[in-house]
Amino acid sequence: MRILICSDGMPAADNATRIGGILAAACGAETTLLGIAENPVDEQPLREAVEAQAELLKSSGVTPRIVIGSGEPIREILDQTSTSNYDLVVIGSRRTRTTGLHWRSEKTYEVIKAIPVPVLVAVGECEQLKRFLVCTGGKRFIDDAVRLTGTIAAAVGASVTLLHVMAEPPAIYADLVRLEEDLDRLLESGSELGRNLVRQKKDLAALGIPVEVRVRHGDVVEQIFAEARAGHHDLIVTGSSQAQGALRHYIMGDLTRTVLNRADCPVLVARSGAARPAVNLFASFKRLFGVRGG
Repeated sequence: MRILICSDGMPAADNATRIGGILAAACGAETTLLGIAENPVDEQPLREAVEAQAELLKSSGVTPRIVIGSGEPIREILDQTSTSNYDLVVIGSRRTRTTGLHWRSEKTYEVIKAIPVPVLVAVGECEQLKRFLVCTGGKRFIDDAVRLTGTIAAAVGASVTLLHVMAEPPAIYADLVRLEEDLDRLLESGSELGRNLVRQKKDLAALGIPVEVRVRHGDVVEQIFAEARAGHHDLIVTGSSQAQGALRHYIMGDLTRTVLNRADCPVLVARSGAARPAVNLFASFKRLFGVRGG
């Protein structure tokens, strides 16, 4: 594995260095510490801060390659990931507001949307990575994210919870809700959701990872954080997908942005494959549970 840890010399970058060091040491990863100075006058203080962060990595058993760049941070990170094949980029982020679309520095969101590499946003004072919460969506396009999570979880000795949240359906579908709440029946139902959750669970278990499946109903974001609190999870995994068209960039949906805004623990934004076209709620229920039309 190859990991790129990005630093602007600020305290949030120390957090990225610490979390990146945990992963790099566990994975035996080749690690690059990229310092970026937006202004030439900042280059010397940045170099000193990056050298101190390199010592922090060395104390974890990781000897990084140091690269110092100057200019626009997104461009510098994009250039670095374009010339070297990284498996993971780690960035720091601090909360700057609690209203609006972006609660953190807008560069955080721009990095996630610009580069083709999964991004781990180092949020909070995380000292260990032992319990991962994966927001699966129950679809095939999240499979790449599950595989990456499995690789990391196996290396650090973490357990994984696969979480699927469905918005509350109309009352006439109460039987479908009861089916989902009966997890064993759901996993044996042969539905698309059931098959995908079973496969994802088996793929993780094959790596020796303790894994459980959880299904919740209600507001998706509220249920994700309720599960994170109840399970004492210290990493949340969510996804992004590649946009259609000639320009290669990634879409960070409302769910991922809101999770990143509110999270108090690291968030791994893992790349997903292309999703199938959306269908309406009733069509989803029909396909999911084999409901026949009248």
